[in-house]
Amino acid sequence: MKDMHRVDVRVNGRRHELVVEARRTLADMLRHDLGYTGTHLGCEHGICGACTVILDGEPARACLIFGVQADGASVQTVEGLADGETLSDLQQAFSDHHALQCGFCTPGFLMLIEAYLAEAGAGEALSETAARELVASNLCRCTGYQGIVEAVLATARARRGQRGGR
Repeated sequence: MKDMHRVDVRVNGRRHELVVEARRTLADMLRHDLGYTGTHLGCEHGICGACTVILDGEPARACLIFGVQADGASVQTVEGLADGETLSDLQQAFSDHHALQCGFCTPGFLMLIEAYLAEAGAGEALSETAARELVASNLCRCTGYQGIVEAVLATARARRGQRGGR
């Protein structure tokens, strides 16, 4: 088959081997070939952030990456955040702080924030200004961002407390 490539990728800890077209995006591969439909496609130009996943530990716009580029990589999607029926602390904070309305943008925000918080660890406390700058890279047309910022700050505080941060 012309322009078809074998891809070996780990998604949410589960290994997948598949054959995809060279031109297929990571977002389409995740959604259509592997069934991870939590990765949403909004603008398909990398602007809105709805397709954000964590690729080898870094947030990435899945609409801007070809599936073949993920060969050998580890990908985390929004489906990998919860533990079965138990929401992650970040997902729970989004619910507690009313950080979602229609929910279309939510997976992208969750993955962006999760990657940031994982990298930040128990370092310096996150300021509201820094939280606003973080979430400004994704677009939401429903919430006005206040609930999202509150959820980020609450999760960061809770994780710092669990790790003994000051």
